[in-house]
Amino acid sequence: MLNFMENVPSIPLAEWVEWLTDQITDIFSFIFTPIEEDFGDFIENVADLLAEVPPLVIIVIFTLLAFFVSGKRIGLSIFTLAGLLLVWNQDLWEALIYTLTLVITASLISVIIGVPIGIWMSKSDVAKAIITPILDFMQTMPAFVYLIPAVAFFGIGMVPGIFASLIFATPPTVRFTNLGIRQVSKELVEASEAFGSTSTQKLFKVELPMAKGTIMAGINQTVMLSLSMVVIASMIGAPGLGRDVLSALQRANVGNGFVAGLGIVILAIIIDRMTQSLNKEK
Repeated sequence: MLNFMENVPSIPLAEWVEWLTDQITDIFSFIFTPIEEDFGDFIENVADLLAEVPPLVIIVIFTLLAFFVSGKRIGLSIFTLAGLLLVWNQDLWEALIYTLTLVITASLISVIIGVPIGIWMSKSDVAKAIITPILDFMQTMPAFVYLIPAVAFFGIGMVPGIFASLIFATPPTVRFTNLGIRQVSKELVEASEAFGSTSTQKLFKVELPMAKGTIMAGINQTVMLSLSMVVIASMIGAPGLGRDVLSALQRANVGNGFVAGLGIVILAIIIDRMTQSLNKEK
């Protein structure tokens, strides 16, 4: 069997993929270039603007937000206050702001793209059959591989980091939106149809409200996956806490790496608890 395989010509799959990437880069450069320059500048300006705001102001805002989002429970508020004060104390505030900007941007775009696709999948078995293998591919491909086309399309910086995060983090929103709508009671759907609801009314007044819990669970996963890409995105120039972790790794500096990693953990817990609280009945 081994001798047989040695006589079989190797399929030039790598060359094909490289050729396809080059073609996409050339053909769609009129789209990629403005995104890299204009959108990249916009995101960096937003991050710079937030970095100019006194840290204490942002800390108070997040603490109050945590208090009201959690149903006026004090636990999350105390953790948010203490955690953000610790990050500020460790001189990681600017890096935290860049990380937060990257995560929020990637998550918002993922939700804007993912929810409509999930709705489409729930309404069409053909679309589901086509899109599901694509989602499987997006979720099982090692995250580092996404950095290659990201750099090819957008160079280095925040934009390719957001692009790589999009590919990695969008599938949960798509899957959970599709699942949530498909699980809506058929009796409720039939009742809305009996009352003369149009397809749009049925979607926005029955299906999406009933599927809210499942969809929000998918959005929560998308946000957390976006955050998990922070360190990986730093390898292609994305600023933030991930860059501090990467720098500590390269220098074998355990202390700085732990502190930067702790900052990521604090941010992850705050975001996770807030998004989970949005999905709970107060």
